[in-house]
Amino acid sequence: MADPSGFLKHSRADGRKRPATERLADWDEVYADLPAEERSNQVREQATRCMDCGIPFCHSGSAGCPLGNLIPEWNDLVRRGDWEQASDRLHATNNFPEFTGRLCPAPCEAACVLAISPLSGGAVAIKRVEQAIADTSWEQGYVRPTQAQVSSGRRVAVVGSGPAGLAAAQQLTRAGHAVTVFERDDRLGGLLRYGIPEFKMEKKVLDRRLAQLRKEGTRFVTGCEVGVDLTVEELRSSFDAVVLAVGALRGRDDTTTPGRSLDGIHLAMEHLVPANRACEGDGAPAVDAAGKHVVIIGGGDTGADCFGTASRQGAASVLQLDQYPQPPSARDDSRSPWPVWPWILRTYPAHEEAGERKFAVAVEKFVGDSAGHVRHIQLRKVRVERDASGRRAVVPTSEEVEVLPADLVLLAIGFEGVERMRLLDDLGIELTARGTIGCGSDWQTRSPGVFVCGDAHRGASLVVWAIAEGRSVANAVDRYLTGSSDLPSPVIPNQLPLAVV
Repeated sequence: MADPSGFLKHSRADGRKRPATERLADWDEVYADLPAEERSNQVREQATRCMDCGIPFCHSGSAGCPLGNLIPEWNDLVRRGDWEQASDRLHATNNFPEFTGRLCPAPCEAACVLAISPLSGGAVAIKRVEQAIADTSWEQGYVRPTQAQVSSGRRVAVVGSGPAGLAAAQQLTRAGHAVTVFERDDRLGGLLRYGIPEFKMEKKVLDRRLAQLRKEGTRFVTGCEVGVDLTVEELRSSFDAVVLAVGALRGRDDTTTPGRSLDGIHLAMEHLVPANRACEGDGAPAVDAAGKHVVIIGGGDTGADCFGTASRQGAASVLQLDQYPQPPSARDDSRSPWPVWPWILRTYPAHEEAGERKFAVAVEKFVGDSAGHVRHIQLRKVRVERDASGRRAVVPTSEEVEVLPADLVLLAIGFEGVERMRLLDDLGIELTARGTIGCGSDWQTRSPGVFVCGDAHRGASLVVWAIAEGRSVANAVDRYLTGSSDLPSPVIPNQLPLAVV
């Protein structure tokens, strides 16, 4: 049983960050790597704050963890110092807790009962406990390859090696199927490899998990674009089922602002991918912020990733723009009542290191030099409105125009869905109006034996949702191949049906 008064004895404490000056000088992870004993003592205090709340909203319903992580259970095991059992309970629902412990925005914490009132000291530091369990599991050897005892004789192709594809592959391999993961890039991991900056998750964390999957029997093929290098006919003849985990990488562009065609204006991934490749040793990035005045348009996670990357590359200045007003620092119950995800100001570690942010503003025009390269932006204060049909409109609220230097502009304004690819054409799969791949309640697309999961199904989303959908589709594929399945399948209440167009 949990300690019901633990939150009265201990205050919430997040992980200790390395000094900003030190972080800006390297690409190592932001949070300090504490000695094992010190980390254990600190995290046990945080786990003790998890009380016997009766109904743990942190892992129930649509507001908490999509994976259904058994958070109160492993919190109490950590409190008692039983790290091996905590690892077992954590891995029971989450294939890759070291990913979510670093990258997930933690909807579980927003739904924690202790988050209802500020008088409680704030939510349990669930994400910190999760990462500590995961890292301790690797250090103590609790993470071992789990090999199937019996082969099903069935072959499954997984297209895409992001978190959804990897979760599906691991589950299906453990069920006894022969799984091959195809990745068109030269290295595995999808956005975990080339989208997530090194300072958020060092790639050695990804590589050690890939090594586990290989030992379990999952086969990987890189540099292979399915539909081109491997035709659909070859795919169909070689595999009994196919899982599409191709992501939603079609970046949203700005096609209306004057001056968009100037050199030096790029989509966010055109900056992040080569920066990550440089960290892998592939040479200087093609889009480098060194010595430049950088303007990032978009206030979300991707914008913050660009912010931290540009700062580490040695930008002369970094400015992030958001069209929406600055959110409040605390939850506004009238707008986002507990336990839903709150609308609050989110300050990322990158924002503490350098640069600045501006809210309720929009670029009116990109201004270039005689060579056709962007040098300035013209900025206006704005308000975002919705018309009667719900369409979004950005309305200026001032006649004043601010001119700011801009040698490099990065558009981090979201993603429009799955990229156009021959694979989908040859499978006879059309995208929905949302730019995603539709499926039925069995996760099967309109193409028989072809399933979909992750961002390709949901649209750009969270790593925790990708893993949840990968686990769910593995159950569906196993059932399709054998008639039944013992693989766990997270409850996903808002799965999008095939009929959505």
